[in-house]
Amino acid sequence: MEGEERRLAASLTARYSEWVLEELDELRGSFLLTDPAMPGHPIVYASRGLAALTGYPRRELLGRNARLFQGAATDRAAVSGVREAVRAQRAHQVAILNYRRDGSPHWVLLHLAPVFHAADGRVLHFLAVQVPIAPASPPRRHPGRPAPLAACREEARGEEELPCASHVGEVFVDIDKRGLEAEELRIASGCDKEMALSTANNIFSTLNRYSKLTGLVVCERRCDSVGIPALSSSLNLSLGRIKQSFVLTDRHLPDMPIVYASDAFLSLTGKDFCCSNHLTYPGYSREEILGCNCRFLNGPGTSAEVLEEINQHICREEACTVHLLNYRKDGSTFRDLLHVSPIRNSSGKVAFHVWVHLDESAKHDFSGLTPEVWQLGAVGAVRVAVRSLSASGSLLRPSQ
Repeated sequence: MEGEERRLAASLTARYSEWVLEELDELRGSFLLTDPAMPGHPIVYASRGLAALTGYPRRELLGRNARLFQGAATDRAAVSGVREAVRAQRAHQVAILNYRRDGSPHWVLLHLAPVFHAADGRVLHFLAVQVPIAPASPPRRHPGRPAPLAACREEARGEEELPCASHVGEVFVDIDKRGLEAEELRIASGCDKEMALSTANNIFSTLNRYSKLTGLVVCERRCDSVGIPALSSSLNLSLGRIKQSFVLTDRHLPDMPIVYASDAFLSLTGKDFCCSNHLTYPGYSREEILGCNCRFLNGPGTSAEVLEEINQHICREEACTVHLLNYRKDGSTFRDLLHVSPIRNSSGKVAFHVWVHLDESAKHDFSGLTPEVWQLGAVGAVRVAVRSLSASGSLLRPSQ
């Protein structure tokens, strides 16, 4: 048994150093980590909070599949949504009825997220955070009026299934246990969702920090930067002096990847506080963004018509300004005043496209300028930096 525990622990310690287990033990919240490369997709780490929530001793959870939390009334559609998210290797949130060790049911918000190898995009682990959902207050009823019907939950659906040679499909899935009995549905609140994301962000921060000790870097989003040219230190230095929120993309590379992201843009993808807890939610790191297409900001509410308008202007090598609904790292939305403009080198050819983002709901000091003119100032600064350095051939690192 001790040998099996060491083997499961090595799934973490070999990738994140020997100290990662102690650091994870200090984190608050109910969560677990699974290894899709091991037979049965077992749990390789369980937090103290998870043991308290479920009644299972931590040693009893290790090595088992996370389907052990399912029971007779666990909703089939919820399980199917989680399964599809695992197969597609993407994050997923869903309210689901789980069961404790003593057989008692309880509702939780399940936040599932893959842990990617930043260099090659492999999934190393899956993180599952469980936040208990409190029962809703009973609605007030007028005498003689029937109770309203509960609204049906809309389950998230996977966009596509990605092939995987590991055991990822086995997580959270038990085809022998299907939800047959009616159970009162609970809806996760905004604070429940924020708490799940905050816990996940803290865990990813810990894994990222300790993974660097082994020479491995992990991240929340697959970002295949192979073949993405590195900008020269001179260009990076010049772009770093521009304080606006923007990214540079290269349309000459497959899928038009991001090759530079400003500090202000990284801050834009996070937010300062949530609810009354004043919790901080950091945005994406630069490692998560470089090599990705700008669509990573898009979500269900993003206008396809506006995105098509942007694509048409890019193809015509024209600038455009649009209003777009985009999404931060924590899933919250913001109204984005977006200006996209081609950036030409000293020979007149388009070298990059600059995407200047502005959160229309935030307070800004434009020094008396309109938001549009303020964005054009960023475009002009980027244009000067690119043209001046392209004349000397120093846009990319010499090795490129």
